[in-house]
Amino acid sequence: MKYKRILLKLSGESLMGEKQYGIDNERVKQYAEDIKAVHDKGLEIAIVIGGGNIFRGLSAEKSGMDRAQADYMGMLATVINSMALQDALEKVGIKTRLLTAIKMEQICEPFIRRRAVRHLEKGRVVIFGAGTGNPYFTTDSAAALRAIEIKADVVLKGTRVDGIYTADPEKDPLATKYEEISFREVYDKGLNVMDMTAFTLCEENQVPIIVFDMNKHGNFMKIANGEPIGTLVK
Repeated sequence: MKYKRILLKLSGESLMGEKQYGIDNERVKQYAEDIKAVHDKGLEIAIVIGGGNIFRGLSAEKSGMDRAQADYMGMLATVINSMALQDALEKVGIKTRLLTAIKMEQICEPFIRRRAVRHLEKGRVVIFGAGTGNPYFTTDSAAALRAIEIKADVVLKGTRVDGIYTADPEKDPLATKYEEISFREVYDKGLNVMDMTAFTLCEENQVPIIVFDMNKHGNFMKIANGEPIGTLVK
């Protein structure tokens, strides 16, 4: 396998499947099966999930809510998603640990970097919930930060699009896909990969990012095998 330890970033919206909000159990089940296939090959897997399918702090702020309060609500939404994925993973036979940046002793462990690394070394899938634990930071930033802390080989951003394009492929039929692109080119072209804080963290710490379509069954395994799926940012 190409990688030893990976950080998989999933958006909350991806868990909706065909629904308009909430969690699609069939989509979560598919993710669990794809993750199990890669885990069974011996890879160490950590996961960060967004919360946009349940609550979006930025949207709430626009309607008048205090930004910090809204962001904390969004963090709690990520924990709900993390628990759903944890349940699905355990149903297919994978041992997991949920670590959160906000203490919730009854349902998860507090995030401690050394403990997270030890869980990975023991073959458990580690799910990081509640973002960074701080308002004004996205779950993209949390994914980049956790990837650096656990010394992940790569950040895999699973989306509903199969890579990075010159424009939004859902709006522009002439948009073309990049197979590989540098961090500097992404800056210069103003492409939307992750929020700037997360992107800069990855660049400064030399952590490559691969953007790919997680909804297509088998893509996660292809990435782990080193196949040129999606777009590589390095």
